[in-house]
Amino acid sequence: MPLTIKPASEVAYDCISMGEVMLRLDPGEGRIHTARQFAAWEGGGEYNVARGLRRCFGLRAAAVTAFADNPVGRLIEDFILQGGVDTRFIQWKKYDGIGRDVRNGLNFTERGFGIRGAVGCPDRANTAASQMKPGDFDWDEIFGNQGARWFHTGGIFAALSESTAELTIEACKAAQKHGTIVSYDLNYRPSLWSSIGGLAKAQEVNREIAKYVDVMIGNEEDFTASLGFEVEGVDENVRGIDVTNFKKMIETAIKEFPNFKATATTLREVHTATVNDWGAICWHDGQFHESNAYPHLEILDRVGGGDSFASGFAYGFLKFNDPEKAVQYGAAHGALAMTTPGDTTMATLSEVEKVVSGGGARVVR
Repeated sequence: MPLTIKPASEVAYDCISMGEVMLRLDPGEGRIHTARQFAAWEGGGEYNVARGLRRCFGLRAAAVTAFADNPVGRLIEDFILQGGVDTRFIQWKKYDGIGRDVRNGLNFTERGFGIRGAVGCPDRANTAASQMKPGDFDWDEIFGNQGARWFHTGGIFAALSESTAELTIEACKAAQKHGTIVSYDLNYRPSLWSSIGGLAKAQEVNREIAKYVDVMIGNEEDFTASLGFEVEGVDENVRGIDVTNFKKMIETAIKEFPNFKATATTLREVHTATVNDWGAICWHDGQFHESNAYPHLEILDRVGGGDSFASGFAYGFLKFNDPEKAVQYGAAHGALAMTTPGDTTMATLSEVEKVVSGGGARVVR
């Protein structure tokens, strides 16, 4: 059965995302610890999905987040505006002058090359987004009066604090109440959960959130760590890239969470930081669908590839309500996003469609 998605004519937005958006500082071809200058971008796991839907696929998108009201926050806002994402749901918090009470998150990220892997050094403690809490947003206004076809959030935002975990549950419940499709990227990060209860807390929170999710995104590592699934027969040596492992995990997950209407993951095998095998698989309505394979994909910047997969995957449902197209558009968009710098997409819809149809890398004139 197709997903029950609201008609575009009935709502103000095709997608609303909720999560932290940080200022990414990128040393380019160099290293963080030796850099003398940085390129600035915006980025955030959940936001990147809405931004991709707006910038690449031309859909209407908005972001729910919070910033300290200072020049850094306004710089990030300017990036968001350049990407075409609606900012009306952003909360602005009074800045105390030094960031003692509230600040904006920074994410120093180097791309890696060859045998040297990518490195991220986030500086995000006590940010405005991490202090978001239940009651901060009028969800009846956002999902009822304004309306959205799709709501996306994820495990990175839920792990920022006790209050963001509670807010994620509140938002997912509200979205479902108003008939909005809810997608959630498990995105398990041990370092984020460690200060608020570790693995046990991650599973407690994510298992509650999972009750209100229609489209669950994550590989079997995410399902194991975030939801507590251990499946007999899974090969530990190929965890995270093996299709058979993913299928076994999903078959177990949907028995416990029959509300899952679709699940998906990217399939990545890392040869070097700049050469990966890439693809994706999804489950919908009792069937699995695999994307075209992209062996030995050459990568410029891998950060945000999974988020761009998620935005292409959402587009496939929003545009066609077709899981086969969803997984193909997701995999192609994620592959293209990793050929450019920064967290967010620089791909166009025509480029995605060319890759989906099997087009090559010959020069376009």
